[in-house]
Amino acid sequence: MSDNDPSSSQGVAGLFSHGRLVTIPRKTARREQLLVHLTETLFERDREYTEREVNEALHTVHEDSSALRRYLVEGGLLARTRDGASYRRVH
Repeated sequence: MSDNDPSSSQGVAGLFSHGRLVTIPRKTARREQLLVHLTETLFERDREYTEREVNEALHTVHEDSSALRRYLVEGGLLARTRDGASYRRVH
């Protein structure tokens, strides 16, 4: 991937300032790119997270953790477990 590729980590880095997400992108493609980045950097594979743990992880980058969590679930990157008590990374 080149530095001009919007799907590169470099492209996502432009959304952050001092380690914090400046804004949640409105454009679907840009938001999906961000969500993939957050999934890969904040959540381990093969591990279940309580809703509180998901919120705490997301809160490290942005104050609206519930919106980010919703986007991650809607985007198919995080899934609720069958019992609905926790979340897991899908990919």
